Amino acid sequence: MTTEQVILIERMEAAVALFGSFDENIRLIEREFNVKVQNRGAELVVSGEPENVALGTRAINGLLAMINKGEDLSDQSVRYVLSMVRDGKEGEIEALAADSVCLTSKGKPVKPKTLGQKKYIEAMRKNTITIGVGPAGTGKTYLAVAMAVKAFRAKEINRIILTRPAVEAGEKLGFLPGDLQQKVDPYLRPLYDALFDMLGAESYKTQLERGAIEVAPLAYMRGRTLDDSFIILDEAQNTSREQMKMILTRLGANSRMVVNGDITQIDLPDGKPSGLVHAVRILKGIEDIGIVRFTDKDVVRHKLVMEIIRAYEREDKKK
Repeated sequence: MTTEQVILIERMEAAVALFGSFDENIRLIEREFNVKVQNRGAELVVSGEPENVALGTRAINGLLAMINKGEDLSDQSVRYVLSMVRDGKEGEIEALAADSVCLTSKGKPVKPKTLGQKKYIEAMRKNTITIGVGPAGTGKTYLAVAMAVKAFRAKEINRIILTRPAVEAGEKLGFLPGDLQQKVDPYLRPLYDALFDMLGAESYKTQLERGAIEVAPLAYMRGRTLDDSFIILDEAQNTSREQMKMILTRLGANSRMVVNGDITQIDLPDGKPSGLVHAVRILKGIEDIGIVRFTDKDVVRHKLVMEIIRAYEREDKKK
């Protein structure tokens, strides 16, 4: 049995944004839910099996809600909305679009793109220490830097400290050219990139020279007390238990800390336990420490990244 559902579109700009380049968004909805979508002036007509039409209609209404909140639709955001509709969570789409962390140096708002990211941002706002665990591409580092920059601009803290362990991912530090700082710089590059995006190269350089921003390997943190700071530990899965305890206990007065990592990409020598895995286990339930777990649905990179993560997860389960 075939049925139809009519959706009224009040603004032509909304229709243009909804359809996307070469109608790619509508084609995706048609393939995903096995429906036909036709444009009749100010109306969209969704036709097909009743259950499929209901899903397609909810997806279109969800995308229109995002557009009306000023969101630019990307292939990733459209696919995420479709997955939310399948999970019956489309009611949370509008709240997702409304949230904004800060502006980049080019004036672009930084917003959570998934429910996992929204939960992560809320945890950073609420807790002194936040631990984010999840696969690559979920925005753990980028959003943490955004929150640090927001706190810095609001003068809630005086310094941003970004650090990560210099653990080789199949490569040896000794073969890299230069002094120690030059050797570890490649490991810190994702942190530099996020800061450049938020502050701009000139502002970043100025704050770095003032000492308001510090980007350094984890070993440089030993013996210090970090007051009035926003501390971000990235790639925390490659810390030992001792290193994790060391950085967590550096926390000083009026400081906040975010610890990020992907426990499926541990580059420590075989048999050496990860400090991140250990910390998640023993710190669970402690007040003012938030732990957020991301899934493959929170991946905001190319759609193939999500498929690659799922393929590796399936292989790991077989083993």
